[in-house]
Amino acid sequence: MIGYAFCGSFCTHKQSLDKLTALKSDGYDILPIMSENVYTTDTRFGKACDLINKVEDITKSKVIHTIVEAEPLGPRVKLDALVIAPCTGNTLAKIARGITDTPVTMAAKAHLRSDRPTVIALCSNDALSANLQNISILLERKNVFFVPMKQDDPKNKPHSLVCDFSQLEETLKLALVGKQLQPLFK
Repeated sequence: MIGYAFCGSFCTHKQSLDKLTALKSDGYDILPIMSENVYTTDTRFGKACDLINKVEDITKSKVIHTIVEAEPLGPRVKLDALVIAPCTGNTLAKIARGITDTPVTMAAKAHLRSDRPTVIALCSNDALSANLQNISILLERKNVFFVPMKQDDPKNKPHSLVCDFSQLEETLKLALVGKQLQPLFK
């Protein structure tokens, strides 16, 4: 079973939903997880209830959306891998620093303590500034793998990195055998 977590990079949720659908089509059993912001926030990209319904329809599972629900992931609910797609810079920083104050960070903590792979599909406007140190910390951590990423708009957003969602499935396959897909930066 794969845990699949959504964080608040709302502009990338469509791409993430496409990958969730592809993973389900590939035969993965998927347990969906959402940050509280994703679970409750309507944006110009869509309503929270519509996203929840789509994710639950694809996965045929109820979304985990509280810290209490996420805590057993690892000790009692043994996931083969955890995918965080998209992963915001805020969530990345919290995972790097061991902060567990959201359902997604609790799922990551609980899962990583069981020495299983966590795949991070980073989408962050400050990845090449405030969050660069956190990327470095997690690159050194065992069982953390990144979906390859690139600058999405170097001229207007020089510190932004976004994962290449087309490489999420391959990153997951390699992470399951302990390898990082390369090149990491495009």
